[in-house]
Amino acid sequence: MNKRKEILDLVRLAGKKKCLYLSHAIRQMSRPERMITTAEVRSTIQNGQIIEDYPEDSRGHSCLVLGKGYNGRPIHIVCSPRDEFLAIITAYIPDPNEWSKDYKVRVKK
Repeated sequence: MNKRKEILDLVRLAGKKKCLYLSHAIRQMSRPERMITTAEVRSTIQNGQIIEDYPEDSRGHSCLVLGKGYNGRPIHIVCSPRDEFLAIITAYIPDPNEWSKDYKVRVKK
């Protein structure tokens, strides 16, 4: 099985159980210029795609998921699936200067 498909399946399964928002995620989501809702996070988890995989992350296997929020705005979610929940590590609106036009590839500086 494709490794990204495997982690995506784990992310979606864990996300259907419960999402645990780490303090960093809450701070990033609640910034006035972002205001990312939990509904947008859930939608990104269930409908988005993995654009980066971090199997060796010190917090446990995690990944970067790209999805769309309200009005089609791009959203990036870094999350880590656990048996009982999905840890939401951070959520943000990607900077167009740091990502390709489709927000899938980091721009080299």
